[in-house]
Amino acid sequence: MKQRLILLTMLSLAITTSYAQKLWTEADRRYTVDNLKRTRDELTRETEHLTDAQWHFHESPDRWSIAEVVEHLALFEIIWAREIGMGVRNTARPDLIATSKPDSYYLDFIMESKLHQSQAYSRPTGFIQGKNNLTFFRTLRDQAITFADTTQADMRAQFELTATQSPRNLHQVYIYQWGHVDRHLRQIRKIKQHPNYPTETALKK
Repeated sequence: MKQRLILLTMLSLAITTSYAQKLWTEADRRYTVDNLKRTRDELTRETEHLTDAQWHFHESPDRWSIAEVVEHLALFEIIWAREIGMGVRNTARPDLIATSKPDSYYLDFIMESKLHQSQAYSRPTGFIQGKNNLTFFRTLRDQAITFADTTQADMRAQFELTATQSPRNLHQVYIYQWGHVDRHLRQIRKIKQHPNYPTETALKK
């Protein structure tokens, strides 16, 4: 009886230790934070010295301007923050790792060249002028970076508990967050290559 009790105690400790080991490693955290910073900085470099005409240039009436692209990115920063905020409050589900899609699935989706249709809630209003869109984006992205850099939540064990068969864990939500900016950086660079894109340069302060 005593040996059985010792065995049960050891088994319980082993299980507790296993669950105490986070699935979201410090390497995962650094990968996430580095990419959140990288895409913030690349977007800044692409847009911070644009003139008003360049910010608001449209390739055609049905295409977004750079200002509208950046407003769209800022709106999505609010959406990502909401998803992550709700996700960390869910009960941890490390068991879902076994049946969830790999990170590469989300990287491939967000990086594909096929056009994605934006939902109504993420479409830009066009009311925000020029560089104010960048300020809007950077303010929200900086908050996201601080949270990712300091949270003690296990972002691979926390999932969006949606109706999908393969819910994303929050590390994968972060892949969408920084990858979404990479997608639209391609769009911004394409706008700049249009033959009618204004060529005047803004004064650097």
